[in-house]
Order: sequence, then C-alpha cells, then structure tokens
Amino acid sequence: MFLVLYANEKNELLEHPGVTMLGRTGTTWVEPEEQEMIPLPKGASLVTVPYSLPVGLDQDRLTYFESDPSGRGQKAYAVAALLPQGFTRTLWPACVSSRSAGSLPLLGYAAVGFKNGQVYTAAVQTDEHRKWHPVYYNTPRLPQRIDQKLRRYPHNRILRHLALCSLDYGCFTAQNIFYRRWEGGIPTMTACNADCIGCISEGHDGNVSPQQRLNFVPEVAEICEIAVDHLEYAREAIISFGQGCEGEPSLNAARLAEAIGLIRQATDKGTININTNGGFSRGLSQLYAAGLDSMRVTIFSFNEDNYVRYHRPRGYKFAQVGESIAEAREKGIHVSINLLVCPGFTDRMSEIEALVEFVRKTPVNMIQLRNLNIDPDYLLNLFNNQESGVGMLSFLNIIRQELPEVAIGSYTHPVR
Repeated sequence: MFLVLYANEKNELLEHPGVTMLGRTGTTWVEPEEQEMIPLPKGASLVTVPYSLPVGLDQDRLTYFESDPSGRGQKAYAVAALLPQGFTRTLWPACVSSRSAGSLPLLGYAAVGFKNGQVYTAAVQTDEHRKWHPVYYNTPRLPQRIDQKLRRYPHNRILRHLALCSLDYGCFTAQNIFYRRWEGGIPTMTACNADCIGCISEGHDGNVSPQQRLNFVPEVAEICEIAVDHLEYAREAIISFGQGCEGEPSLNAARLAEAIGLIRQATDKGTININTNGGFSRGLSQLYAAGLDSMRVTIFSFNEDNYVRYHRPRGYKFAQVGESIAEAREKGIHVSINLLVCPGFTDRMSEIEALVEFVRKTPVNMIQLRNLNIDPDYLLNLFNNQESGVGMLSFLNIIRQELPEVAIGSYTHPVR
C-alpha cells in the first residue's frame, strides 16, 4: 500500500505511517492500484494543494487531519505532483477543502503517495519527455539569451511578449525561441471564437488567469522574422501558432497564410504547426493552402453536448471541427487531437465510445494526452452525470486496441 504524504507549515514533506493514501477519480476516492502509480519522475514537482486537507484510510476508516500528526502542532496540507510533459495523470489527489468557496489555481494536480522510502505519483508515461524536462529551462543564461535576441530584433513586439512569457510565466515554448531548439511558440491573435472554462489566458467564473493574453496583432514581418530564424537554425525545429497566451490563431488566417508563404520562400526546414480549436474552417483552409505542416486540435469531449458545455463555441458547431480535420488530412496535413484528460471523465465509456466513433469516421495521426489544469470540483459539478470511469489505464488500453493506427503521445513532434 502507499502511505499518505502531507506537508506542514515549514514545507516539510512527511508521510503518515498509519494512513493509506487515496486518489480521486471523478467524484470518488479510491485506493490506487499498483499499476496506476509510478516513482515520481524526474522533472515533476511537489506542491501543496491550497486550502486542502490530506485524506486517507486509517485501516478501513476514512480520515482526514488538519494538524501535523507528528505532534509539532502545525497545520497539515494536502500534497500533489505537477507532472512534466510526457506523463499522463491517472488520479487526482484526494483531499478535503478547508474553505467553503473559491476554485483552486489552474494546475494539473496528480495524487501522490509514499512507499519503500520513495515518493510515487498517479501517472503513466505516454511520451518521451527529455525535451520537456525542466532542467533544460529557466537556466542561468536564459536572460542573456533573451537580451541577445531582443538586441538583434529590437522592433519585434512578439519577441518582447515572449520574453515576458519566458521570465514571468516560465513558458517552455516561449523559452525555446531564445534557446533556438525544438518547439517554439509564436502567438499572433488576441481574439477567440470559444470561451473554454479552463482557459489559461482569460479567467472567469472565479478562476484567475495564470498569464496575460497577447494584446496586439503582430505584423507579417514580425512573424516571419522569428519563424525563419527558428526553423533555419533550431534543433528539431517546430514553430507553433496557438499558444496559451493568445486566442484562436486561425482567426488571423490572412496574415498567417501570408507569413507561411514567405517563411517557406526563405526556408524549407522544420515544421510549421498550429494549435487550434478547429472551428474556423474557412481560415484553416487558407493555412493548409499556404503550406502548413501539422495541426493539433484541442477537444475536451467528443460528445457534442459536453463539448459545447466546456468549449462554449461562438460562431461554430462541433461538426465544423470534424470538417476541418477531414480537410486537413485530405491536404496532407499531419493532424493530432489534443485531448484534455480528466480521470473519472475522459475514461467514462460514453466518452471513450464517442472518441473512437469520431476517429474512425474522421481519422487522425495522433492523440496527444494533455492533463487538464483545472479544479476537479469546479469541473465535475458541470459534468457529473453519475457515470463512473473505467480507469485511465483501461482507457489507454481500449484506445490502443480500437485505434491501433493512431499514435499516442503527449506533445507535437516534428514531421519534416
């Protein structure tokens, strides 16, 4: 069994020797199975869950505790893991809120426990995570690299925005532009045609946005300047439109199409990718024709009612998302689904069946599993129909069995 981990007011991480750890799937607390837990991976971080008390099993009795059981007279706090890219959460942490209102910060909390002298977390590895290991980011020389690039392109407003994202928000795709490697983000759009409840650049319903959205629409020359430099010189280069700090990039299709055409006149290296909700089909068509290489479409649910409740689309229907994907595949674009994963929701059989049916009708190359950063209580209050999940490991097994031709991963890979 795994023991409960908790933190005290000194930020000391402690295990409770007499209490078994629990995790959460949907609205249910469960004792995790061995296969659902892995040793805490390198690059993961442990955090306290705000306003939350640890929960576990004392023999067969459910228990939670407000003070440090070690007898030091301090408060006890629930602990969770934040996973690096490449790992998919299998359970949320089981904890009890110590306040009556408010939502947790938009983070991807995963359950943790302690066994045989080692910290474990509720996760499974679904992709190679070397490129997204935190050790390669926020390095001492990052400010110098940013300064060098800003001096080289002093009038580029996107670079100044990416410098903010790199230093204030620790955004990895922003930092990659300055490190000249891997996937680099180029935000270009202020507006969006959806109002997703888990949006990280526009807070609502009591959720506080963790970052500032782009507040200008850049010129084509600014886009090309960054993109050509990155594609020409970066290792395993990808440029991606559609970052967490912007709206829907396809709404900027006219400028992006012009930029992609000019970029490809300057270099044939690297991958040009867009992260999109897939709703603005007409704009995406312009990008396919201009030379887009890959597209990642974010979807919370393939059940239309649930899709609409989460994404709250404005001016498009769920059917248009499928049409955008089908056209992209016809044009030779590599298409991935960016599936927002929530234990106890994503693994409901109704959700799995809807996903499989959609992909069989509208094939894609890859399903990327993305741990949704959201307060589980807030989310499941909106989507609690009493249907239980089958477990994230069973979900993965079913998807691999039913869709063997579709790759499973966690992030975008180069396609050229």
